[in-house]
Amino acid sequence: MLAREGTHGPVVHAVNRAAALQDIGVGARVTDMRSLLPSLQVEDAEEQADVADLARLCAWVRRWCPWSQVDGADGADGLLLDSTGSDHLHGGEAAMARDMRRALGAAGLTARVAIAPTIGAAWALARYGGKQPAPCPEDAIARQLAPLPVHALRLDGPTVLLLRRLGIKTVGALADVPRDALVRRFRRVEKLASNPVLRLDQATGRQRELLVSHALRPPMRAARRMAEPLGDLAGLEQVLGDLCGDLCAMLEKAGSGARAVVFTAYRVDGETHGVEARTSRATRDAAHLAALFDGKLDAIDPGFGIEAATLEAVDGEGLGARQAGLVQDEAGQGGEDGEDDMAFARMIDRLVARLGEWSVLRPVRKGSHWPERGEVLVPVSGAQETVPHPATPNSPRPLRLLPNPEETQVMHAVPDGPPARFRWRHRMHNITRSSGPERIAPEWWRERAGARLRDYYHVEDTEGRRYWLYREGVAGDGRGDVTRWFVHGLDA
Repeated sequence: MLAREGTHGPVVHAVNRAAALQDIGVGARVTDMRSLLPSLQVEDAEEQADVADLARLCAWVRRWCPWSQVDGADGADGLLLDSTGSDHLHGGEAAMARDMRRALGAAGLTARVAIAPTIGAAWALARYGGKQPAPCPEDAIARQLAPLPVHALRLDGPTVLLLRRLGIKTVGALADVPRDALVRRFRRVEKLASNPVLRLDQATGRQRELLVSHALRPPMRAARRMAEPLGDLAGLEQVLGDLCGDLCAMLEKAGSGARAVVFTAYRVDGETHGVEARTSRATRDAAHLAALFDGKLDAIDPGFGIEAATLEAVDGEGLGARQAGLVQDEAGQGGEDGEDDMAFARMIDRLVARLGEWSVLRPVRKGSHWPERGEVLVPVSGAQETVPHPATPNSPRPLRLLPNPEETQVMHAVPDGPPARFRWRHRMHNITRSSGPERIAPEWWRERAGARLRDYYHVEDTEGRRYWLYREGVAGDGRGDVTRWFVHGLDA
């Protein structure tokens, strides 16, 4: 038995089958249960770990259907699945329920599975409808719920106690009460778990109740189930290749392309392992998608075996059909428009897959005159908005821009003239030629009131090295008497 802290001391949190047979009830005080059964073994419950395990299991059960949700009622000890349109893929509702019990049992879990047209009916039948309730058709909801206790309607303790005092102990007895009388009695009750009228309507389908899954959009996903659990990498690679073909066929039918795909392996013990790959542009090339997972499948631990796998396009965009080009290649085959662009995109994707997202970058303009703000480096596979530069620079920019300008000491022949010599990083440089200045004013909408303008110079020293320097401020600008010099870039 597991215990947790209650208002007046430890209470029962969960029990095994042996304790349940001794009438040890969840929520009872531990001291009372020990007085009834002195040999009772008690351990502290790890509630946070239970919540995390249930969340992982919620993802694992999506092998049967794409929509799943952790059930928040009754201590959050259950899962809700919307199997609409999925049961025929598993041989029907009864076969799917048997497969669920088998798979969960193989993972060491005891599961009570019920299938019904409504969430309320399925919840009630799973907990109070017997060991293995049969799938409930829509016209049999009222009949199958009638003998169950009113607690099966997901009502809280005080409401159940009130109904029992009124002589209403079963769902059928509650349904036989005139509806007008029930509505008048509970019309001011806003809490759902305290309103038997609303709970009864939800269970019977009179009022709709929707399952809210974390996946907000219908997923574009291909799935495969193994005849025998896989335990080797070669078999997993074969399954991945098949899934890429299935997913690309779905994408082509939908006129879409994938920008990010996730491969998920479902182990027999209830664990899931997933790896993700991204592309620089939308694609539905199965061979290309499979190649992006080279080396990534090694991170998946098969454990006691993998019995199901999915490949899902978690990000994508529209991708129309491509027309063959008019120019034929040497083999006499018509090429495709933009084939060079596609080949370049595939090369970028392979580099990202092997080196990492932040190892392959591209510059993106950010709409600023100031060089250090003019552009940033972002992952080439990321979707970043490019802001046009407000104006074309008056002079070319250096090949390498320092992340932060470094202050230097400059000597010049005339005040406010071009630099003649400068000391940078403890070394003196004599300037043989220079060009400039290029004046860049401060961005008044970003800078503080005392910000000063910059005069930039391209210079070359006696050893042929080229630098990009700027003077901050000019004499008499009213923002300081001393001007400062900085090295901002290096050139060829």
